[in-house]
Order: sequence, then C-alpha cells, then structure tokens
Amino acid sequence: MAGKAMEVNDRNFKTEVLESTIPVLVDFWAAWCGPCRMVAPIVEELAGEYEGKLKVTKLNVDENHNTAQTYGIMSIPTLLIFKDGKPAQRLVGAMPKAEFKRQIDAVL
Repeated sequence: MAGKAMEVNDRNFKTEVLESTIPVLVDFWAAWCGPCRMVAPIVEELAGEYEGKLKVTKLNVDENHNTAQTYGIMSIPTLLIFKDGKPAQRLVGAMPKAEFKRQIDAVL
C-alpha cells in the first residue's frame, strides 16, 4: 500500500522488518492507548513522506506479545527504527512530528 503504514505481527516481523533492505520504523501500539492514537496520524503521514526510503509499520502489542517482549517494550507508544536488522533508534511516547522526523533523518 503506497504511503500507508503496514501492519506487522509476530509471524511476519522477521521478513518485513529484520530482513528489509531499507530502514523500518515500527510503531508499537495498542487500541486502548490514548497517546498511541495521537501518534497514529503522524505515523501515517511519515509513511507517505518517507515512501521508498523508510518502511513504516505498526505492531499491536496486545496481539503480538513475543515481538514486544523481545525488544523490551515497556511503555507505548514506542517507535523503533530498525536498520540492517537491528534497532538503531528508540522513540518513547508521543512527540511532535518534527521530532520524529529529526530522529528518522539521523538514522537515514
């Protein structure tokens, strides 16, 4: 889907995130999380703006405990930027879009 965040899960995380040829932003979220809902539209905008340079994905922590546990996700929203199959940057909590972009640009 062009310019849209892709849903990932415990089953496809390795393929879609760890084996990606371009950096991947993973938004760890849950439906009940207020700050996650605040960040969601920003994540969608980033998916469009960084299309082709950054794969933008979302992982529901309530449905995918293994992956969330593997990466030590303690509070949400947490956004991890993976580069070459490894976490390169961790962003915790809601923040302005400009700050997300600054952190993403630092990794890219």
